[in-house]
Amino acid sequence: MARDPDEGDAFVFDLVDDDAAAGAASAGPAGPDGAGADGAGADGADADGTDATDGPGGTGPAEADPAASGSPGRRRRATAQVAAVLAVVLGTGLAVESMQDHARIERMRAIPGGVADVSSPLEETWAWHGAVGPGGGTTEVAVLGDVLAFESDGELVALDPATGEEAWTVELREDAECGPTAAPFRSDLVTSSLVCLQGKGAEREVIVVGPRGAASPPRALDATDTRRHGPPRVGPDGTVLRAERVGPLSAIDVTGARCTDGGECTGTVESGRDLVLRAEDAATGTERWTVTVPFRPADAMQCARTFGGSWSGSENRLVFSGALAPDAFGGWASPDRIDLNGCGIQAGVTPRGAVLGTELEPGTGNVTSLGAGRYAVSSFAGAVRASLHAPDGDVVGEVTGYPLAPLATDAVEPTTLLAVDEPGRRLRAYGPDGTPRWDITLQSSGQEFLAQVGDTAVVTTGAGSVRGLDLATGAEQWDWGGSRPAAGGDGGYFGTVYVAQAFTDGESVLLLIEGESGGAESLVALDAVSGAVVWERSGGGETDVFGPADGGPADGDPPGQDISGYLAAVDGYLLEVAPGGVRGLG
Repeated sequence: MARDPDEGDAFVFDLVDDDAAAGAASAGPAGPDGAGADGAGADGADADGTDATDGPGGTGPAEADPAASGSPGRRRRATAQVAAVLAVVLGTGLAVESMQDHARIERMRAIPGGVADVSSPLEETWAWHGAVGPGGGTTEVAVLGDVLAFESDGELVALDPATGEEAWTVELREDAECGPTAAPFRSDLVTSSLVCLQGKGAEREVIVVGPRGAASPPRALDATDTRRHGPPRVGPDGTVLRAERVGPLSAIDVTGARCTDGGECTGTVESGRDLVLRAEDAATGTERWTVTVPFRPADAMQCARTFGGSWSGSENRLVFSGALAPDAFGGWASPDRIDLNGCGIQAGVTPRGAVLGTELEPGTGNVTSLGAGRYAVSSFAGAVRASLHAPDGDVVGEVTGYPLAPLATDAVEPTTLLAVDEPGRRLRAYGPDGTPRWDITLQSSGQEFLAQVGDTAVVTTGAGSVRGLDLATGAEQWDWGGSRPAAGGDGGYFGTVYVAQAFTDGESVLLLIEGESGGAESLVALDAVSGAVVWERSGGGETDVFGPADGGPADGDPPGQDISGYLAAVDGYLLEVAPGGVRGLG
């Protein structure tokens, strides 16, 4: 029983023995009609008149009540009740902490790339062995709903991040290409669906796979559409993309450009053909949108590239003046952006068809994603500046410097954007609309925005240090010196280490660090508020923890704890992804 304290004093509790409490209860004050506190009268009858000693049928002895005086069940319940009273009376400390922790975990699970808990050293919880990615040395995956999905030996495989079990598989035909997918170290892994092109020649078709593994009926890809709009490519948001150069060949003017036999080109390609990009619904073939990216005069070296990736082929390359290829173009689709580049062409296109970056001279800037559907168009010609864009492509603000979004965050929409101005040696912070926040001296080049956690911005520098800055003022709160520059040198690029990835659980920041000699990566978790090391593990070797090419470690070998691949966060779980398999870490 709790007794109220005087103001400023502690609460006082009278702790009573279970048996004594039970005896007091049986002889305690009677309720209405002479019933005891438990609803039974003094004669053993319940308040409703039935015999308390009868069983369910009222004809025999009742089964032993685990809540009877002195029984283990009663003690457990009494203990739980006392704990609940303690939690409530003492400012609901335990209950509130538990509820807050639960809310934090659920929030982090809902944030793309969020991790539920990195407060203790990571150990292997499960391992899945097999090919990851379409092959050819490419390891590409996607976060589809609450599973990790990837191509593997003729199938689309989805793994449950909690157990490593195959949540579902979809059989693919030959020459399959599914996407959008990306290397696991990329931050843009989350997609609403996967589009798979499969089959050869006239049998080429497309299916769309949703988060539960349900595939749409195959849709044949008409050769007529290929002749009219270009060959099909995998696109974001359940689309098939087609692109082609348009306009007469006479529009191409390469007279002002020259290339040597060694492939070195000088001069300018003054005019060329525009590029038309079409997005069609993968399941139905209905056109969603079509945009035109205009040709802009380009340095001859921009027209000497050979794009051999998924966007190129003999059907969209014309070669003039030896190494010049003024009609060549390349591209790549991620869940939140389509990048296009080529001779006289450089732009980013949003999944809804907004074209960004056409004001830039090709090769003098880029389009990047800032998360939450936001974009930046950066220009490197002269002073580095960037325009900020909303999901519909509208300009919402401008910043000075190269904009950086955090690799990890505990907020659905990061509240702060950092901009690096290396020529001016300034590091600036802005709001999402470009509103200036603060401006401090840039300590070194190679700046990265690792994480935004609470009121702290975690950054790393080219000298290899990791710092925590006050998100509101830019003032340094802590400096972690775990990554020291080599003795006698200037540290080089990122000193002796490189922070390859960062994750957060809303309290700590987990860093994946690559050593300059390669091999196994190191892990370190830092407290976001103080910068104190929560735990760390150094990489110990260069062996793939998934073992040799036969798909697993030798019999009897313990699970390896070194990290040899990259990490991906799926539904709050942290997974290591490597060409030979996936494993859970927790």
